[in-house]
Amino acid sequence: MIDHTGLSVTAPVRSRAFYEQALAPLGYRVITQVPVEHTDGKVVPGLGVPPTPDFWLHEGQQRTPPFHIAFHAEDRAAVDAFHRAAIAAGGTDNGAPGLRPHHHPGYHGAFVLDPDGHNIEAVCHEAP
Repeated sequence: MIDHTGLSVTAPVRSRAFYEQALAPLGYRVITQVPVEHTDGKVVPGLGVPPTPDFWLHEGQQRTPPFHIAFHAEDRAAVDAFHRAAIAAGGTDNGAPGLRPHHHPGYHGAFVLDPDGHNIEAVCHEAP
């Protein structure tokens, strides 16, 4: 089981705003910000479903290739809400909400590229 993960982002203020809005339908919010005296002056917010941050943004260089990360959604409505919120936050559509039966019959996902080009997904695994 993965405890936490993160992404390198080139514009941390812009990325924080994007992720706060995009992940809100999944229950995520910024929970903590590592003090810059512990990060060599870099901005490092931790997001998650309270009380624990499990997704970190690290101010840094653009990564090639960009990463793909999928966030669990409780139901298909949350996947759809994530997609709408992420697009409204400035993300680029990379796969509208819908079933992906080539993964398995109940796989319902949506994909958006974040400001750094990372492929961000919300997915639920409800039975059809």
